[in-house]
Amino acid sequence: MELLVASAIGIMTAAGLYLVLRLRTFPVILGMSLLTYAVNVFLFASGRLTIGAPPILRDDVTAYTDPLPQALVLTAIVISFGMTAVVVMIGLGAFLGSNDDHVDDQPDTSTPKSEGQT
Repeated sequence: MELLVASAIGIMTAAGLYLVLRLRTFPVILGMSLLTYAVNVFLFASGRLTIGAPPILRDDVTAYTDPLPQALVLTAIVISFGMTAVVVMIGLGAFLGSNDDHVDDQPDTSTPKSEGQT
């Protein structure tokens, strides 16, 4: 089970980094969301991956899960949702202001200009 979770974290991180390096706004937003999901799963997995174990440490319990990563993940979910909403609004405002969704705000040079245009 640990190998599956570690592989999922690695795949989400790789896909998130790939999308963050794109030149359009929407893939960058999706990449940031994937990176936050990967961090959330990593934090959640750091509290032990056991099934049916109580989240409270007692003297008579041999297996338990740490409740602190669960609380951190719940907080991180709320913060990432708010961050995503803010970034979407900033991206939408930039798109409506310039009619282009390039992240670097450079003009598209792939189309050749005719001789009379500047």
